[in-house]
Amino acid sequence: MEALGVLVYKIIWSPWRYGYVKRIDREEECLFCRLQRMSDDEAYILYRGKYCYAVLNTYPYNCGHTMVSPYRHVASIEDLSRDELLEAMEIVRLVIKAMRRAFNPDGFNIGVNIGRAAGAGVEGHVHIHVVPRWTGDSNFLPVVSGYKSLPIALSETYKLLKKELESIEL
Repeated sequence: MEALGVLVYKIIWSPWRYGYVKRIDREEECLFCRLQRMSDDEAYILYRGKYCYAVLNTYPYNCGHTMVSPYRHVASIEDLSRDELLEAMEIVRLVIKAMRRAFNPDGFNIGVNIGRAAGAGVEGHVHIHVVPRWTGDSNFLPVVSGYKSLPIALSETYKLLKKELESIEL
Protein backbone atom coordinates (compact mmCIF):
# COMPACT_ATOMS: atom_id res chain seq x y z
CA MET A 1 0.00 0.00 0.00
CA GLU A 2 1.38 3.41 -0.91
CA ALA A 3 0.18 6.83 0.24
CA LEU A 4 1.68 10.00 -1.26
CA GLY A 5 4.77 8.10 -2.43
CA VAL A 6 5.42 6.69 1.05
CA LEU A 7 5.17 2.98 1.69
CA VAL A 8 2.62 2.26 4.41
CA TYR A 9 2.72 -1.16 6.07
CA LYS A 10 -0.38 -2.99 7.19
CA ILE A 11 0.14 -4.27 10.71
CA ILE A 12 -1.43 -7.41 12.06
CA TRP A 13 -1.00 -8.12 15.74
CA SER A 14 -0.12 -11.75 16.55
CA PRO A 15 1.25 -11.68 20.10
CA TRP A 16 1.13 -15.48 20.43
CA ARG A 17 4.11 -15.64 18.01
CA TYR A 18 6.35 -13.56 20.26
CA GLY A 19 7.40 -16.54 22.35
CA TYR A 20 8.45 -18.36 19.18
CA VAL A 21 10.26 -15.41 17.61
CA LYS A 22 12.01 -14.55 20.88
CA ARG A 23 13.62 -17.97 21.22
CA ILE A 24 13.99 -19.31 17.66
CA ASP A 25 17.70 -18.52 17.27
CA ARG A 26 18.50 -18.82 20.96
CA GLU A 27 17.20 -22.31 21.58
CA GLU A 28 19.92 -24.59 22.77
CA GLU A 29 17.74 -27.66 22.70
CA CYS A 30 15.94 -28.99 19.66
CA LEU A 31 12.19 -28.37 19.59
CA PHE A 32 11.35 -31.99 18.71
CA CYS A 33 13.63 -33.38 21.42
CA ARG A 34 11.99 -31.09 24.01
CA LEU A 35 8.41 -31.80 22.88
CA GLN A 36 8.75 -35.56 23.23
CA ARG A 37 9.51 -35.22 26.97
CA MET A 38 6.44 -33.06 27.62
CA SER A 39 2.97 -34.35 28.44
CA ASP A 40 0.75 -35.03 25.44
CA ASP A 41 -1.72 -32.27 26.35
CA GLU A 42 1.00 -29.69 27.00
CA ALA A 43 2.86 -30.37 23.73
CA TYR A 44 -0.22 -31.24 21.61
CA ILE A 45 1.18 -34.71 20.97
CA LEU A 46 -1.48 -36.65 19.11
CA TYR A 47 0.15 -40.07 18.96
CA ARG A 48 3.22 -41.82 20.37
CA GLY A 49 4.74 -44.82 18.62
CA LYS A 50 7.83 -46.85 19.47
CA TYR A 51 10.19 -44.78 17.26
CA CYS A 52 8.19 -41.69 16.24
CA TYR A 53 5.39 -39.42 17.37
CA ALA A 54 2.81 -37.05 15.84
CA VAL A 55 2.38 -33.51 17.13
CA LEU A 56 0.22 -30.57 16.08
CA ASN A 57 2.11 -27.64 14.65
CA THR A 58 1.39 -24.71 16.98
CA TYR A 59 2.20 -22.30 14.13
CA PRO A 60 0.15 -24.07 11.43
CA TYR A 61 -0.11 -23.38 7.72
CA ASN A 62 -3.65 -24.74 7.91
CA CYS A 63 -6.02 -26.16 10.52
CA GLY A 64 -4.83 -29.57 11.63
CA HIS A 65 -1.24 -29.14 10.38
CA THR A 66 0.57 -32.05 12.02
CA MET A 67 4.22 -33.10 12.11
CA VAL A 68 5.55 -36.64 12.45
CA SER A 69 8.99 -36.81 14.04
CA PRO A 70 11.36 -39.57 15.14
CA TYR A 71 12.35 -39.52 18.80
CA ARG A 72 15.97 -39.84 17.73
CA HIS A 73 17.68 -36.56 16.78
CA VAL A 74 18.70 -36.99 13.13
CA ALA A 75 18.93 -34.29 10.48
CA SER A 76 17.82 -36.09 7.34
CA ILE A 77 15.49 -38.80 6.19
CA GLU A 78 18.33 -41.01 4.93
CA ASP A 79 19.67 -41.13 8.52
CA LEU A 80 16.53 -42.88 9.78
CA SER A 81 16.57 -46.61 10.44
CA ARG A 82 14.16 -48.80 8.48
CA ASP A 83 12.01 -49.16 11.60
CA GLU A 84 11.88 -45.39 12.14
CA LEU A 85 11.06 -44.71 8.49
CA LEU A 86 8.36 -47.37 8.34
CA GLU A 87 6.74 -46.22 11.57
CA ALA A 88 6.89 -42.56 10.49
CA MET A 89 4.99 -43.39 7.30
CA GLU A 90 2.51 -45.57 9.21
CA ILE A 91 1.84 -42.62 11.52
CA VAL A 92 1.41 -40.30 8.51
CA ARG A 93 -1.20 -42.76 7.19
CA LEU A 94 -2.89 -42.86 10.61
CA VAL A 95 -2.97 -39.05 10.84
CA ILE A 96 -4.52 -38.81 7.36
CA LYS A 97 -7.27 -41.25 8.37
CA ALA A 98 -7.97 -39.24 11.52
CA MET A 99 -8.04 -35.95 9.58
CA ARG A 100 -10.47 -37.41 7.04
CA ARG A 101 -12.81 -38.45 9.85
CA ALA A 102 -12.49 -35.24 11.86
CA PHE A 103 -12.37 -32.59 9.12
CA ASN A 104 -13.11 -34.20 5.75
CA PRO A 105 -10.41 -32.32 3.81
CA ASP A 106 -10.32 -32.41 0.00
CA GLY A 107 -6.61 -33.23 -0.11
CA PHE A 108 -3.27 -33.17 1.70
CA ASN A 109 0.19 -31.69 1.34
CA ILE A 110 2.79 -34.05 2.78
CA GLY A 111 6.44 -33.09 2.80
CA VAL A 112 9.86 -33.08 4.39
CA ASN A 113 12.09 -29.98 4.38
CA ILE A 114 15.74 -31.01 4.72
CA GLY A 115 18.11 -28.09 5.38
CA ARG A 116 17.52 -24.36 5.69
CA ALA A 117 17.56 -23.87 1.91
CA ALA A 118 14.59 -26.24 1.63
CA GLY A 119 12.63 -24.30 4.25
CA ALA A 120 13.39 -26.36 7.34
CA GLY A 121 12.49 -24.40 10.45
CA VAL A 122 14.18 -27.02 12.62
CA GLU A 123 17.18 -28.10 10.57
CA GLY A 124 18.71 -30.69 12.86
CA HIS A 125 15.67 -32.91 13.49
CA VAL A 126 13.90 -34.32 10.44
CA HIS A 127 10.08 -34.34 10.50
CA ILE A 128 7.24 -34.91 8.07
CA HIS A 129 4.52 -32.28 7.61
CA VAL A 130 0.94 -33.42 7.04
CA VAL A 131 -1.24 -30.46 6.02
CA PRO A 132 -4.93 -30.97 5.24
CA ARG A 133 -6.27 -28.86 2.37
CA TRP A 134 -9.76 -27.84 1.25
CA THR A 135 -10.86 -26.60 -2.13
CA GLY A 136 -11.09 -22.86 -1.73
CA ASP A 137 -8.87 -22.63 1.37
CA SER A 138 -6.56 -20.42 -0.68
CA ASN A 139 -9.22 -17.82 -1.35
CA PHE A 140 -9.03 -14.08 -1.90
CA LEU A 141 -8.28 -13.17 1.73
CA PRO A 142 -4.57 -14.17 1.79
CA VAL A 143 -4.08 -13.02 -1.80
CA VAL A 144 -5.63 -9.57 -1.38
CA SER A 145 -4.93 -8.81 2.27
CA GLY A 146 -1.98 -10.99 3.18
CA TYR A 147 -4.02 -12.49 6.06
CA LYS A 148 -5.13 -16.09 6.52
CA SER A 149 -8.04 -17.10 8.72
CA LEU A 150 -7.91 -20.37 10.65
CA PRO A 151 -11.47 -21.15 11.76
CA ILE A 152 -10.81 -23.57 14.64
CA ALA A 153 -8.81 -23.19 17.84
CA LEU A 154 -5.67 -25.30 18.27
CA SER A 155 -7.07 -26.86 21.46
CA GLU A 156 -10.25 -27.93 19.67
CA THR A 157 -8.26 -29.33 16.74
CA TYR A 158 -6.17 -31.32 19.23
CA LYS A 159 -9.25 -32.78 20.96
CA LEU A 160 -10.89 -33.80 17.69
CA LEU A 161 -7.79 -35.39 16.14
CA LYS A 162 -6.73 -37.12 19.38
CA LYS A 163 -10.20 -38.66 19.71
CA GLU A 164 -10.10 -39.95 16.13
CA LEU A 165 -6.56 -41.28 16.47
CA GLU A 166 -7.53 -43.23 19.59
CA SER A 167 -10.32 -44.95 17.64
CA ILE A 168 -8.11 -46.05 14.71
CA GLU A 169 -5.84 -49.08 14.80
CA LEU A 170 -2.34 -48.77 13.34
